[in-house]
Amino acid sequence: MSLASPIRRITRLAPALCLALIAPALRADEVALAAQVQEPAAEHVDQHALADLVRQSRFDDAFEMAFDGGDELFETVFNALDGVGAHVGDGQRFTRVPRADLNRPGEWADHFPPRETGPNASSCNACHNTPSDDGSGSAAANVHRDPLHSGDLRQFIQRNTPHTFAMGPVQRLAEEMTTALQKIRDAAGRQACASGAESSKALVAKGVSFGAIVARPTGSTPCASFDTSQVEGVDPDLVVRPFQWKGSVAFVRDFNRGAAHNELGMQAVELVGEGIDGDFDGVADELGVGDMTALAVYLSAQPRPTTTLELATLGLVPPLTFEQQSSIRSGARTFQAIGCADCHVPRQTLDDPIFREPSANPAFRDAKFPSGADPLRAEVDPRIAIRFDMTRDQPDNRILDARGRVVFRLGSLTKDSRGRTQVDLFGDLKRHDMGPALAESIDEVGTGASVFMTRNLWGVGSTAPYLHDGRATTLTEAIALHGGEAQASRDRFVALGADSQKQLIAFLDNLVLFKLPPPAAATAPSRAGTR
Repeated sequence: MSLASPIRRITRLAPALCLALIAPALRADEVALAAQVQEPAAEHVDQHALADLVRQSRFDDAFEMAFDGGDELFETVFNALDGVGAHVGDGQRFTRVPRADLNRPGEWADHFPPRETGPNASSCNACHNTPSDDGSGSAAANVHRDPLHSGDLRQFIQRNTPHTFAMGPVQRLAEEMTTALQKIRDAAGRQACASGAESSKALVAKGVSFGAIVARPTGSTPCASFDTSQVEGVDPDLVVRPFQWKGSVAFVRDFNRGAAHNELGMQAVELVGEGIDGDFDGVADELGVGDMTALAVYLSAQPRPTTTLELATLGLVPPLTFEQQSSIRSGARTFQAIGCADCHVPRQTLDDPIFREPSANPAFRDAKFPSGADPLRAEVDPRIAIRFDMTRDQPDNRILDARGRVVFRLGSLTKDSRGRTQVDLFGDLKRHDMGPALAESIDEVGTGASVFMTRNLWGVGSTAPYLHDGRATTLTEAIALHGGEAQASRDRFVALGADSQKQLIAFLDNLVLFKLPPPAAATAPSRAGTR
């Protein structure tokens, strides 16, 4: 790994007294013996080294170091010396089932922060592995969650593992949409203050309607108040949160922290605080601040999903027959005609393709870490952010010629004729009511038991099973289970003839995840163009 010198191996065993108190459950003697014989598996990334590179204007080096470090961490099979797993109870380190019944001191129900699931895996790619690393997960990788710590199976919910391709473009879209919505709100407020009368404005960002907001003058300070009762599909603060099935997480770093804690039992320092062993496994400081930066950069720079049509044109998959191409294109037209594209918007555009970690938008970075620590003191600072251009900097899926020169950036986003960056995500980053058939037994985050974020369909042809809990093994089942706001489109699909239905499925199957095997292709396929 280039620039490896700032990457270090660390572990911090909890004080011996703590180990002694929970020794029977943790097998502390065995862990202590392992520490004498073996080493932790993780190579950690130093946040200060990243910041120093940025201060030296070595932006490419900083990006490379963060990406490579995140890549290593994503593939690492962590061990007990890293702090993987947790003191679940009964001497166990992992569990596929939430254990609110294990509530003695230090056991599952006593962990800090409270767990909703797991730990259930020892590496990120143990679950994100279909059709390749960073992909989705099978039904066997479903996560069982007990957000209420009820211990009641009837109040458990399931989540299927999503793919992690191109998370950066999704966050950037959410940032720009949030900025647009909040500007509309602020304009309504200024108008109400200036006129002394009520001001109502439609909330539309990138062509997606989020309802309306009403500003009313108050005659005091602040001079306007806001009625958000007509806001739709987004929280009242108008921050578009594009991650998790319920649309409850705004930025990649936060997504990673939660996944590491819940699924792996790897607790970030910024989550629990320095020296804190919140899951009683005998190890503190399991993931450093630099690790979280590296993982955020790595996942944000994953390649964009593609299509079999594009791959065939580039010679990366066998040629498609005329009939296959015709079926896909007819299916795309049907997708539009029956209203699927109303929510699964095929293409969004970005004004600025630069991803920054941390974000320049305060709503998409920590004002304070969950631990209460100041990110600026840890050098997680937007003034020295790691940055990369999503139209040219993604390391994966670069097609090279015989001399090693890049001739096509399959993993990077493209631009339209107006210079705007194209994001073909097939989504609207908005929450919708999907009807009673998909309603859960609990309302996990307060948005409604049957309300879910529109699933971005890029890559859907590679990511069975489908829906939030993986209940649909085929795309046809997934469509048939749509209800609520999607009922009309679902009914139109059911009413189609069998040929049209097959064409629509062919179009969806054409939306795939793809990674060139390492190392990147040394010779460009004969039909590859330049970009």
